Amino acid sequence: MSADTPTPDPSNSGGESYTVQSGAPLVGTLAVPGDKSISHRSLLLAALAEGTSTISGLSHGDDVAGTRLAVVALGAEVEADGPTVIVHGGRSRLHAPDRPIDLGNSGTGMRLLAGVAATLPGATTLTGDDSLRSRPMDRVAEPLGLMGARVSGEGERCLPPIRIDGGALQGIDYTPPMASAQVKSAILLAALGAEGETVVREPVATRAHTEEMLAAAGAAITFERVGGGRVVRVRRSTLEAGSFTVPGDPSQAAFWVVGGVVVPGSLVTVADIQLGIERLGYLGVLRRMGATIEIEESGNGTGSVTSYTCALHGTVVEAAEIPSLDEVPILAVAAAVALGSTRFRGVGELRVKESDRLAGTVELVRAFGAEAEVEGDDLAIEGTGAPLQPGQVDARGDHRMAMAAAIAATACRPGSVTTITGWESVATSYPGFVDDLERLRGAPGAPG
Repeated sequence: MSADTPTPDPSNSGGESYTVQSGAPLVGTLAVPGDKSISHRSLLLAALAEGTSTISGLSHGDDVAGTRLAVVALGAEVEADGPTVIVHGGRSRLHAPDRPIDLGNSGTGMRLLAGVAATLPGATTLTGDDSLRSRPMDRVAEPLGLMGARVSGEGERCLPPIRIDGGALQGIDYTPPMASAQVKSAILLAALGAEGETVVREPVATRAHTEEMLAAAGAAITFERVGGGRVVRVRRSTLEAGSFTVPGDPSQAAFWVVGGVVVPGSLVTVADIQLGIERLGYLGVLRRMGATIEIEESGNGTGSVTSYTCALHGTVVEAAEIPSLDEVPILAVAAAVALGSTRFRGVGELRVKESDRLAGTVELVRAFGAEAEVEGDDLAIEGTGAPLQPGQVDARGDHRMAMAAAIAATACRPGSVTTITGWESVATSYPGFVDDLERLRGAPGAPG
């Protein structure tokens, strides 16, 4: 068995560990899985749309597979035709299911599905794994409750399982207390079945996938930038069936872009990814740190990104630059390699991701020999300005922490060996990550 093959980890409750030996550069071109955010939304919009829709490029990760099963539980019909997924949908087909829907580890799936469930008469119960059951759902329970749904969960933070009693909804005028595309999307999906106009006023604009896809599907929706935020207005709408094409996931591309910069001798191109401005803030951060990154647009909002090894220096990163915060763990790896101090401001929301990513990122950076600490809602990192030291890393069952650790391991001094536990979590979003990493390193692909 090669050093780069995931192996069962008996200390990790039947999970996997992944051992990485450093020394090889990352060289080549690759395509990442279909965008996870757009995949979830494509399935839900196709289920709501009247008629038959097709989806190409859908993510094959466990999170999206959970949403696919969920729309079937609600009454949509889903089938595969080679790489294309066909969905027979329509609001008249949908109903509250007679048993709980298990979303696994997917917070996106749960929050968006809550918006759909709020429009359905009867009770829908949504649950998930241990990690998801520890994530607060009060942020969607509040606006959906204001619209007329009853959303209940455990404790003040409305922890899953959550029950949504849906039906007659009224539009609301709502300003989310945090930047969250998931909360916004839950409200917009519920608004499709509500009386009157619903307005969502984002103080900080988040990714606009939901409103753009709703507009393309014929919804009565408008949205405009106002300062650094966005105002979205939507009314009850019947969606039109159509064809959805899911581009490559820019958040997954971030691992390879950073890898190309921090692993000596590397040159990496990630092809056919989504180039939306709200999804590529991390490229601006890397450029400010000294990275040279090339973008080649190919039309329809997609293109390729190329990065290669550069010396980095510290910077200050504002949360508004990376609204979803998904790229913070891998940017922290870049900060650990960089010379000097990097501060991520206002990233307290990392505490309620798939794991406590704020604490986990501190552990990750320290495991590889750099300094890191949490100061309020800020993350401060003192980079080494040199190759990282090998470490033992617990990914905490979090896919983004696991993949960030793998890239950090490849950036260690040559011949170093790093073991990452909790590796099985990568299947939630990027089942082929190991194969892609080994191919870029010129090693044989890992067995499935």
